[in-house]
Amino acid sequence: MNLESEHIMTIHVQCSMNLDIKDEGRGYLRVIPIIGGTVTGKISGEVVPGGADWNTTLDSNLAHVFAKYLLRTSDGEYIDVQNEGIIKVDIDSRIKTRPIFKADMKGKYAWINYGVYVASLDAGNEEGQVIITVYKLS
Repeated sequence: MNLESEHIMTIHVQCSMNLDIKDEGRGYLRVIPIIGGTVTGKISGEVVPGGADWNTTLDSNLAHVFAKYLLRTSDGEYIDVQNEGIIKVDIDSRIKTRPIFKADMKGKYAWINYGVYVASLDAGNEEGQVIITVYKLS
């Protein structure tokens, strides 16, 4: 069986400076506030300020990322995003995380509540910017 993927959206997330909690017993925890951004693709709109990535470095080349934030579509609907993954720094893997979406079941974007999604993470051109490219597997 071969899996295929469909590009769903590209999210340009703008982050501010880390809030370092430091060693919390399981690793080095830093909270990275999400202060905005844009969304393009099958869904277009903006990243709502107020989310964050709870990023825990587990050892020198392994990190657990867990981001939670909202998208506001260009036509005014909200989509909850929860994006999680374990990133091994020394492995050059394109896919890094598994996003889950929650949208109004009676709204235009109800389709995003279903399926399996994966995402790549790349540094953006601006300081504090992360580019998340989301794909749906089929």
